[in-house]
Amino acid sequence: MKKILMFFIGISTFVQAQKKDVSLEDIWRNGTFRADYMNSLNSMNGDFYSLLNYADGSTSVDKYSYETLEKVATIVDSKDLSGLKTFQSYSFNNDETKLILGTAFKPIFRRSFLGTFYVYDIATKSLDLIGEDIQEPTFSPDSKKVAYAKGNNLFIKDYSENNVVYQITSNGKKNEIINGITDWVYEEEFGFVKAFEWSKDSKYLAYLRFDESKVKTFSMDVYGQGKYPTQHVFKYPKAGEDNAKVSLHIFSFETNKTAEITVGEYEYIPRINWTNEGNILSIRTLNRHQNDLKMYFVDAKTYNSSLVLNETDKAYVEVNDDLTFLKDNSFIWTSEKDGFNHIYHYDKSGKLINQVTKGNWEVTSYYGYNEDKKTIYYQSVENGSINRGVYSISLKGENKKLLSNPDGTNRASFSKNMHYFINTFSDANTPNVYTLRNDEGKVLKTIKDNAALKELVAQYNLSKKEFSTINVNGEDLNMYTIKPANFDPNKKYPVLMYQYSGPGSQQVANRWNSANDYWHQMLAQDGYIIVCVDGRGTGFKGRDFKKVTYMNLVKHETEDQIAVAKKLAELPYVDAKRIGIWGWSFGGHMSTNSLLKGNDVFAAAIAVAPVTTWRFYDTIYTERYMRTPEENPTGYDENSPLNYPELLKGKYLLIHGTGDDNVHVQNAYRMAEALIQANKQFEWGMYPDKNHGIYGGNTRLHLYTKMTNFIKNNL
Repeated sequence: MKKILMFFIGISTFVQAQKKDVSLEDIWRNGTFRADYMNSLNSMNGDFYSLLNYADGSTSVDKYSYETLEKVATIVDSKDLSGLKTFQSYSFNNDETKLILGTAFKPIFRRSFLGTFYVYDIATKSLDLIGEDIQEPTFSPDSKKVAYAKGNNLFIKDYSENNVVYQITSNGKKNEIINGITDWVYEEEFGFVKAFEWSKDSKYLAYLRFDESKVKTFSMDVYGQGKYPTQHVFKYPKAGEDNAKVSLHIFSFETNKTAEITVGEYEYIPRINWTNEGNILSIRTLNRHQNDLKMYFVDAKTYNSSLVLNETDKAYVEVNDDLTFLKDNSFIWTSEKDGFNHIYHYDKSGKLINQVTKGNWEVTSYYGYNEDKKTIYYQSVENGSINRGVYSISLKGENKKLLSNPDGTNRASFSKNMHYFINTFSDANTPNVYTLRNDEGKVLKTIKDNAALKELVAQYNLSKKEFSTINVNGEDLNMYTIKPANFDPNKKYPVLMYQYSGPGSQQVANRWNSANDYWHQMLAQDGYIIVCVDGRGTGFKGRDFKKVTYMNLVKHETEDQIAVAKKLAELPYVDAKRIGIWGWSFGGHMSTNSLLKGNDVFAAAIAVAPVTTWRFYDTIYTERYMRTPEENPTGYDENSPLNYPELLKGKYLLIHGTGDDNVHVQNAYRMAEALIQANKQFEWGMYPDKNHGIYGGNTRLHLYTKMTNFIKNNL
């Protein structure tokens, strides 16, 4: 019997030896583990959707049936267009008789870009140029006009009047006045670019104006390929500094006049949305502390305003796009005012009708409302904070139903009429599976299942991602562990911890691998244990868990990572002298802080594009969690590694892109200078002209090779 057992052990070892090892080239050059994704679909009227397809050097917009998933028509194909060889974007008007086609894009910041745009008439197959180097062209609801921004001004092209172009604003000027487009900090932190909106009856255009003349400029050298570098100069309000003065304006097509709307005191206008009443605009304002959010209704005819909703918080109030107006102008809204993010229904005067969802769990996405069925569709973490499920519930908060798998990560893309949705499912062991489902959750068809990828990764020496919790500092924190495939509990292994830790974020989730996961698997096959823990301040475990870090960003988060490392050091199979930590952006700040403040447990750290003092970061993000440096100097300085470089004992790798418009390379340079003056040796790498993502060409392969070598040399 013993001989047979030994034979099977030998066979198992042989099979394991035959499996392939993950390489950096697999991850960053060859695309070996690239999953099969669905193109981003655009839901159309009725039971149809459209896709942007590329084939034989041409671009087409094709129409598909939700019911059959079969193509039913080609709406436009670039090979049939004169003067437009290809296009990269499209959008429909309301009745889907025309499209706006975009090409020749020139990126500005993370979400913004210039482009050349055309209107295509489906019936006549005619193409009309809207403009070159313009932004955000948008049809009016009646399809007669297109509004767009160019050179910081707003224009309207009227197709009902011989294509005449009207200039709505004329005072736009670079780095001074912006009309209808957000400034850098709004784009980055409030997550939108287009700051103008048509009323539902097409009679009004509401827009925001940003006066950034008093905002201080930030400049970056761009080295490029020429003999002399150029400078990229833009307005960037850092914590405690002046923001742009934002104001609301409404242009009336009946009077041909623009009015500035006043709605009380505020610092920010993070959203404007027209209601279903043609002349009623909703506007949300925030104070500078971002803990007092007000929503007003503004009458575009009289300019009168009324306060409809007011949410306050001891810390801050979140801004999102979950606002939905129903036919009677009552509205659906999400809020974490009861301690967890939930869905609420208010009447048009702002009186609460009912709280739709309840429980010690979070609604993580609001998908929409089916008016006929009086049903809301949403995503939540009802089955544990590392999982995501898709649910339906009546407007009254009754008849809740799970429409997807209970475990793993499920995301829904609903048809415009909410009759169908495409569910995207993955978990730690299953790559993305796309299924077509009806509004009751019944699977009608599997669209893509990535079976080939699942079969491919089975050929590699990958380890299982193990989920658990770890109790530190009075909290059960979500955790995953990746051990070497041939893990032996009688050996001792080095540990590399990974985290991000930013407010409301999540890294420990039951979903398929990211590129970092494959890199972690590569390190595991080389004998490292990978550990990731979401500490206090991260998301989806309630308001109090997330907001405990208020006024002291990275303090509690750092304490949690240090406490976890100390617990790991007690495990019999962990080499307590070889524990490291790494992170990017907020996570780079965290890894730096952990190495310094936890110098008795961490032997090495990598910080990629880190913040090193919140004094260098933007107003909206930083002050939301910290208030201003003048109000909270200790919160800023006691947790900035610039102020205690002498604590460095372990090995430190500092990496940054010099073209980072988000977390400026200034952070890394000042950290380097602090370490130099403290006579502390460290390693660093600068990536010329690369932004916060540090990618392009061979960059990612070079970056991860540098990090791999550092880990192998120091852990």
